[in-house]
Amino acid sequence: MVTTPHIHDKLVQDCKRNDRSAQEELYRLYSGAMYNVSYRILQNREEAEDVLQESFLDAFTSIQTFRGEASFGSWLKRIVVNRSINETKKRKVHFGELKSDVAEEPEESQHDLPDCTIEDVKTAMKKLPEGFRIVFSLYMFEDWSHRDIAEKLGITESTSKSQLNRAKKKMAELIVEQTSKGHGKG
Repeated sequence: MVTTPHIHDKLVQDCKRNDRSAQEELYRLYSGAMYNVSYRILQNREEAEDVLQESFLDAFTSIQTFRGEASFGSWLKRIVVNRSINETKKRKVHFGELKSDVAEEPEESQHDLPDCTIEDVKTAMKKLPEGFRIVFSLYMFEDWSHRDIAEKLGITESTSKSQLNRAKKKMAELIVEQTSKGHGKG
């Protein structure tokens, strides 16, 4: 398989030769974004920082296995997401935390978010039940399929779909509540 050159290939090659300055540069370039990925899933600063450090340690100690089929950032992001999910498993997250008295929503259910800011979304995500937030983050931000989410979290695809629909509905409710109280847009 022919690999496509990526923007940071030279830094990766230097890391494969144990070049500390290349490791520091990759950390500088990716740590902020990778912290955000972990924080979206964990919603805990200390845990996200720990996952970030452990993920970079994993990446640098296994850099020889990086084949360049995807960008370094994509490869690292997968490590961060997997480590973040493993951290949530220690919490024994329960999916389907909120039972609904109404019939299950159709898969294509749309819950459009009202006009809102990024801060409104961040604030609302903090208030989501953990199971909702994890599925919402993986599907909406990490572009995982329901099959991948189900496999990684040990749930069914229909549970993943249900959690996503409920998360979207809850997000819309929370954002409307926030913005109507004046906590949203100025």
